[in-house]
Amino acid sequence: MTLLAVERIKLFSTRSPWWCVGMALAITIGMAALIAANTDDRFPLSVPVSQGFTNFGMVVLMVMAALAVTTEYRFGTIRATFLAVPGRVQALVAKTVVVALVSGVVGEVIAFGSWGVGKLIKPDADMAINSAAEWRNVAGTGLVFAFAAVLAVAVGILVRQTAAAVAILLVYTLLVENLIGIIPTIGPKIQRWLIGRMSDHFLTAGNQSFLAEGGADDHPFGPWGSLAYYAAVCVGLLVVALVVAKRRDA
Repeated sequence: MTLLAVERIKLFSTRSPWWCVGMALAITIGMAALIAANTDDRFPLSVPVSQGFTNFGMVVLMVMAALAVTTEYRFGTIRATFLAVPGRVQALVAKTVVVALVSGVVGEVIAFGSWGVGKLIKPDADMAINSAAEWRNVAGTGLVFAFAAVLAVAVGILVRQTAAAVAILLVYTLLVENLIGIIPTIGPKIQRWLIGRMSDHFLTAGNQSFLAEGGADDHPFGPWGSLAYYAAVCVGLLVVALVVAKRRDA
């Protein structure tokens, strides 16, 4: 518990996490409000429509998670951390847990905030969260955000440089997965196993809207199986990063 408290203090003693959380909330909920205000009979407002831009907030929080590690390497404070803690793994795991919890909580605020602002703008729209798929679409956002933060911390530990870590996360999340899908023949087969598709399937499966993903039958797992696959990849990469961090110089 002491390590968790220390990592919490270190995380929020700088401005970047506050800026990242604020930007994630403002961008995502702001986009949800904009979409809600412009829906009509052709594109009616619904629960999955209100959640259509949560990935923007997730990307910002992944940057925050990466910065939590790379900033310490940049200024050399990670050496003091490793000297103060008997094992490097414990310190890095504590950091990961804190960042993942923060990202998960912010993810829930983003999801329910996007839903709430849509309901506020269009009170007559069908915004009731009735089905299990709709609950998963909203309440499941925190889980996806938490594991995305684990992935970002792992990348930060492996790369150790802020620019490189942020570039890798942004390029992969926003570009690589989409580009792989346009490769003839093998592209779609590879794309269905990528972690971004798995997390999207967990959130959107069973929810039909013009913003929800299509081709649900093309996924190798169901919604919860997709989450398990996504979590396993994120945690697996973290384990690799911890092994590397333990063996190399700080």
